[in-house]
Amino acid sequence: MRSLFAAAVFSLSCLFALVPPASAQRELPDFSQLVEQQGRAVVNISTTQKVSTRAMPQLPPGLDEDDPMFDFFRRFIPQQPGVPGTQDARSLGSGFIISADGYLMTNAHVVDEADEITVRLSDKREFRARVIGADKRTDVAVLKIDASGLPVVRFGDASKLKVGEWVVAIGSPFGFESSVTAGIVSAKGRSLPQENFVPFIQTDVAINPGNSGGPLFNLRGEVVGINSQIYSRNGGFMGLSFAIPIDVAMDVQSQLRATGRVQRGRIGVVIQEVTKELADSFGLSSAEGALVSSVEPRGPAEKAGIEPGDVILRFDGKQVEKSGDLPRLVGGTKPGTASVAQIWRNGATRDIRVTVAELSDERIDPRKARRGAAPEAAPAPNRLGLVLSELTPQQKRELKVDGGLKVEEVAGNQRSDLRAGDIILAVIARGKQTPVGTLEQFNKILSSIEPKVGLTVLVRRGDSQTFLTLRAPNGQGDGK
Repeated sequence: MRSLFAAAVFSLSCLFALVPPASAQRELPDFSQLVEQQGRAVVNISTTQKVSTRAMPQLPPGLDEDDPMFDFFRRFIPQQPGVPGTQDARSLGSGFIISADGYLMTNAHVVDEADEITVRLSDKREFRARVIGADKRTDVAVLKIDASGLPVVRFGDASKLKVGEWVVAIGSPFGFESSVTAGIVSAKGRSLPQENFVPFIQTDVAINPGNSGGPLFNLRGEVVGINSQIYSRNGGFMGLSFAIPIDVAMDVQSQLRATGRVQRGRIGVVIQEVTKELADSFGLSSAEGALVSSVEPRGPAEKAGIEPGDVILRFDGKQVEKSGDLPRLVGGTKPGTASVAQIWRNGATRDIRVTVAELSDERIDPRKARRGAAPEAAPAPNRLGLVLSELTPQQKRELKVDGGLKVEEVAGNQRSDLRAGDIILAVIARGKQTPVGTLEQFNKILSSIEPKVGLTVLVRRGDSQTFLTLRAPNGQGDGK
């Protein structure tokens, strides 16, 4: 018994020796000093807007305009008819002081169409604010209050943020001023739908209505972003929040303070992501770059010689890893600049010099469809399950194209992204792009490709163009 007891004691002592003492274990970060030093520069922003009572949203029972949730229902609940008149609609947001003489930054959507803006400091002082400038494309706004000797934030380098790094948000969610939430950087360089000019920082920091426009801090107490958006199915936080990198925001604010507007470059191309299948079709070693699906007539790119089917790999020496990188690189280029675009065409790279134009505020809807005359007869489906027809002279004139094949039917091919009415303008095979105008030409190219190999085509859909990779329906590898 003694020997067994001694062995047990020895085993336990070895086990405890392997467990590090509590003092040696790594502790969670303490944000108290950060909040104490930087929280004074964070402000609460409330806005008032005169709206027609006909446009006022229907409120849940017991919810009035002073409730912090009112702004949420005003934005997201359908409107209902009412008695004509006007009424004050209030909303809340956050911001932060960037200069001791009263300049502040927030989101553009926080102050959009506001008739009156009130800024409340951490010491409870209130000031009326005026908008120096707002940029909806990046959701950045600059405000000014008449004050001096104000506490200001310190700025960090968003490019040095690491995924997994701790970050802190301070703001006024649902009107609860100076609320502090923390989390980690979940991802960098996120592209969101309709947001082409901001490489968002994704975090899991709790962000709710009222946090918009507030700062995102790193552990050194430096602002690295502006909290702007959340992904949510119920209007509340679900673990996905997005912040505007502070370097993007500061570039915007400097232009707004100087001229009241933001200048952006454009070259007049419509682009799409390069998938692995498209990369193989164009002979690229990896799926990178921005694939040009269409070029604006008489635009900067067309004048420079850029064509549909070109893959832009670099712009002004900067690598285009994914298609979302190109709008940001071009947009950040001063209009009038002669920039160099490195493209991939017919299996080789080449440099093209293009003069960047200015992007206007007008947005063109590319989804305007045109209809051609119906063909007299449609051929049988080919091995891809497509029923194609040649364009009539009238259709070519209406579509302003020299050739192409119209997709009459996609017969039983659930793997195809083509639709009836699409126009196939060109075929990409073995890294070479060939325009097509006859069924004989298309079928000849198709027959020269192995049945299991996909075929990439340039497709006209309405006023837009895109590249699609086609594959035979399941179980169909042979035939014409």
